[in-house]
Amino acid sequence: MLRASSEGVGPIEELIARRLRGEPLAWIIGSVSFYGIRVHVDPGVFVPRPHTETLTRGAISLLPDDGIAVDLCTGSGAVAAVLGSAHPGATVVATDIDPVAVACARRNGVHGLVGYLDEPLSPSLRGRVDVMTAVVPYVPSEELHLLPRDVLAYEPRRALDGGPRGTTMLVRAAGAAWRWLRPGGRVLLELGGDQAGELTTTLANSGFSGIRVRRDADGQERAIEARRP
Repeated sequence: MLRASSEGVGPIEELIARRLRGEPLAWIIGSVSFYGIRVHVDPGVFVPRPHTETLTRGAISLLPDDGIAVDLCTGSGAVAAVLGSAHPGATVVATDIDPVAVACARRNGVHGLVGYLDEPLSPSLRGRVDVMTAVVPYVPSEELHLLPRDVLAYEPRRALDGGPRGTTMLVRAAGAAWRWLRPGGRVLLELGGDQAGELTTTLANSGFSGIRVRRDADGQERAIEARRP
């Protein structure tokens, strides 16, 4: 019986049936290409999206070669893995509330910690982090029904639902960044829709400066960046 790949992920007929049922392709073949590297994605783990490469590109440019980066809500660890690949001398730590996701991130060579946002971080990192990234859930609860049926049926809801207006976790991640960044350190938060205005106000009120929105090649707002004075 034919098999789908050298990784031995299963008979081709079975894999086709799984895809026809709507299961994410990354779960079926076990990995996805992200920013030039192959990232393992275990079943049940949020699949990294191409638009997250905008945030990743910004983080790479801001992280010193010997710096410290923290990636919150790391999922498969895609962003953290790319940062570690681009800056082998840097310290990259990632967190996620889901133990399955953290196990997947560790498979990708990431130093992953289980816990809510910044709670599992070592106190020794406080005030020393150069770059903090976060791809938190940011789909507005009231718009979840607009997502593709396959996404709603298979991917973890807690990786999608960002609460009213989709900004609940974004605001919390901004607060976490203020606690851990060194003076001059940067936070990059992925966002969607028209969330940039609200997040700009939130970050400014929290004391951040140098706030800018990062757009993809099509001009879509994909991430917001801010500096801790």
